[in-house]
Amino acid sequence: MKKSLQLQAEMIEEFGACVFDVTLDCEDGAPAGGEIEQAYLVAALAIEAKQKSGTAGLVKARVGARLHPVDHLSFESDVQIIVGQAAAALSYIMIPKVESLSDLQRAVSAVDGAGASSLNEALPLHVLIESPGAVRNVFEIAAHPRVQSVSFGLMDFVSSHGGAIGSQAMGVRAESDVHSLDQFHHPLVVRAKLEISSACHAFGKAPSHCVVTEFRDAIALERSARHASQAFGYTRMWSIHPDQIRPILRAFSPAQDEVDMAVRIIEEAVRQDWAPTSVDGKLHDRASYRFFWQLIERAFKTGRELPASMQMYFAADRQIH
Repeated sequence: MKKSLQLQAEMIEEFGACVFDVTLDCEDGAPAGGEIEQAYLVAALAIEAKQKSGTAGLVKARVGARLHPVDHLSFESDVQIIVGQAAAALSYIMIPKVESLSDLQRAVSAVDGAGASSLNEALPLHVLIESPGAVRNVFEIAAHPRVQSVSFGLMDFVSSHGGAIGSQAMGVRAESDVHSLDQFHHPLVVRAKLEISSACHAFGKAPSHCVVTEFRDAIALERSARHASQAFGYTRMWSIHPDQIRPILRAFSPAQDEVDMAVRIIEEAVRQDWAPTSVDGKLHDRASYRFFWQLIERAFKTGRELPASMQMYFAADRQIH
């Protein structure tokens, strides 16, 4: 966790923006029997990161905490310790294994009851969808106003099928392999990913793609990240190793020629006071302006260098969402 926070600080300095979140883990990261100690450690690290970020400049580090599921014995103590001590230092709380709206509402009540309700802005929740039942309810979950992002938990999702989905669906097949039903080709996994992405876009939330466990294979990782972004509509992706962060950023960042074109179109739109105009013989109006603005925003959030004419629009908000 400390290495991740240090890397985040280094990349904030490099890019001038917070290009990835750090989620301090109390679920899979806690040793059995050491859940209380892990919660205190997470709270202390979040507070320390907040203090360092506050003295570093305009860019705010984004640090969250993943708690135990709401039906776990350690959930209440996680909330009381982490939210009770470090709510003001956290950018979000992540709740794993959310099955239904009632699970989400239980989490909101616990988080607010532990002190988050006293903050100037409500503490956002990130949720993990990890079962067929949760996929069924994902539109209802994504619609909740406190949900900021929805993530797909691939390995738990596959395991929840009792062997009906093969282990290949937890991995990524080789580029030359056109037969294996990996996580991008097994119909049940693909359906779950698309449902989550669609639900997020329906309600303006960020869909976050699952991990790729082949972390030593940078080519497979970047190919997978690009597929998640371009074919499945995900705007974020989990990493499980520091070496994965830059390939993910490259894959989720638009190509340079796309950025250059978007900048020219938006600059012309500004000159025309957002009235319809022609660029390179093609008509553009507010619908296409919105698309190209979002493309430039995505370039900024993935650490791409932008001309000064565009940088000014993001000066007040130097962080990723």
